[in-house]
Amino acid sequence: MKLVRYGQPGAERPGIIDTDGTLRDLSGHVADITGAAFEAGLLDTLRGIGSASLPAVAGAPRLGPCVGDVRTFWAIGLNYTDHAEETGAPIPKEPILFNKARSCIVGPNDTVVLPPGSRETDWEVELALLIGRSCYRIDRTEAAAVIAGYFICNDISERDFQLKREGLWTKGKCCPTFGPIGPWLVTPDEFGDPQDKHLWLDLNGERMQTGHTARMIFPVTEIVSYLSHFVRLEAGDIITTGTPPGVGLGMKPNRFLRPGDEMRLGIDGLGEQRQSVVAYHG
Repeated sequence: MKLVRYGQPGAERPGIIDTDGTLRDLSGHVADITGAAFEAGLLDTLRGIGSASLPAVAGAPRLGPCVGDVRTFWAIGLNYTDHAEETGAPIPKEPILFNKARSCIVGPNDTVVLPPGSRETDWEVELALLIGRSCYRIDRTEAAAVIAGYFICNDISERDFQLKREGLWTKGKCCPTFGPIGPWLVTPDEFGDPQDKHLWLDLNGERMQTGHTARMIFPVTEIVSYLSHFVRLEAGDIITTGTPPGVGLGMKPNRFLRPGDEMRLGIDGLGEQRQSVVAYHG
């Protein structure tokens, strides 16, 4: 299943993309697409509904973040061998964990706003996932069962804030609009093997990132199991799993986002995002 949330910011409605690519409204059956809804049996509810019986949504409404009511936004750094190499960082022995703020989450095609003082804002196409069942200290063999679905995340990062200011990476990861997710959440049965997917990002029509999830240092199930040994993962948590090479920080000379730029990015089976970049105006 491909599940979406559509409509104006803060007033998104749940929907589903049918086999013909038509957006259909789910609000008569479910209140929202959330981790709590999955934990309460959302998939069982949806399996009993024929998509052809659902009302088609007219026009081309804005697509919002594909997950509502996110609990915690977890992120993994330096998780591709070739990305670690391009930045000159050693290969991590354990997953590098940081947080992004829930307030940075926006829709897949919403505008990305450069924060005041930004000089080094960067792009990062990533495979992300939703935890659909709370868990603690689970084995890797159990991890797939708690994943409700997969989607694209653009982990926008202000490198000056992240790397040259005191404190944690989080400073450069949480500015408003720094977490586009979507366009839709794809359930694991439809998505298939998360370690066999191509991902890419173009900037102004030029290919910047080309990667494959087989190059992950820590696969998806290992990440989920690992995190669950340090924190109780809750239904509604999302985890973004790292980026392949081709980020601006890894280029010589460095290249970063500027007002007027346009990003386009995608992952096999998860659709595409497109964002325009603007300066902050207060």
